[in-house]
Amino acid sequence: MSAPHQGPAAAESALEPFRGPLTGYCYRMLGAPGEVDDAVQETMLRAHRNLGRYDPERASLSTWVHAIATHVCLDLLRGARRRALPWDLGPASTDGVLGTPLAPGYWVEPLADSRLPHITDPAELAVRRESVRLAFVAALQWLPPRQRAVLVLRDVLGFSAAESARILDTSVAAANSALQRARATLEEHRPAPTDVADPADTAQRALLRDYVDAFEAHDVDRLVGLLADDVRSGMPPFLWWLDGPRSIGAAMAAGADACAGDRLLPGATANGCLTLGQYRPDADGVPRPFALLLLELRGNRVAEIVTFLGWGARFAEFGLPQHLAAGDGAAGTARETPSR
Repeated sequence: MSAPHQGPAAAESALEPFRGPLTGYCYRMLGAPGEVDDAVQETMLRAHRNLGRYDPERASLSTWVHAIATHVCLDLLRGARRRALPWDLGPASTDGVLGTPLAPGYWVEPLADSRLPHITDPAELAVRRESVRLAFVAALQWLPPRQRAVLVLRDVLGFSAAESARILDTSVAAANSALQRARATLEEHRPAPTDVADPADTAQRALLRDYVDAFEAHDVDRLVGLLADDVRSGMPPFLWWLDGPRSIGAAMAAGADACAGDRLLPGATANGCLTLGQYRPDADGVPRPFALLLLELRGNRVAEIVTFLGWGARFAEFGLPQHLAAGDGAAGTARETPSR
């Protein structure tokens, strides 16, 4: 039996709680917040239009909504290139030549944690933090779209084999076979573990302050001392990336003039990582958004730095202002890192 006719208010009440979970699902599928916004909006519109035809005896509302989202994502992924991080696309750079920027469609992009549902269960929170890491989302991109969907549905979101098969409109045997292939491929590309970002952690706050102080003072030796031995640093949209503390230190020393006057301000967490907004003075000396930095930590050292250039338009999503006044910045104020 189909669900009774739903008025606009009832439909909104029934479907709105799925917006956050759908954001997380579509992000793991698509890897870019702009496309996620489109996918979630289209899913909600289709669900609103068809809610009167939903049959609770055939599937839960969550299964039904995720089936709609899956079809939307698969349509968006048809013919799309694999999104990646700089180190997935070529060898480390050996000089300071950035080269030609690549189109946005090449890159896995960051998602503010505030856009995901609030979770208090430690086990669920651990799964979510690991499964939205930039490196994990980049690893998912190696999977064909339908394999990506079944792996996220089963191993991240906890849908059963039968539910996943219904979402993908296939048999349980076919869904299980796709899942086995997806797990094998993901294991080949699974990223190394890193520490969970916790803005309330005293040691992490201290490390972040030290990093900001060293960067703003152009203290290369101090900054290098904060980096893990296997640290990597990339700068989308450029393919250019650096491998190891020595390379990063050399690039910082060479670029001291370009970064003169730049400021860093802690932002809200994204992809389970600490973030920093990088501001560069404009012609009037006002620090304006220049880049968004995501830092992964391991053993109280910085293990990975991804600097997303040109992200000023989305700074507000990470709790970052559109400009700084004199004296602002992490080194110049006592501002703490936002947690959400």
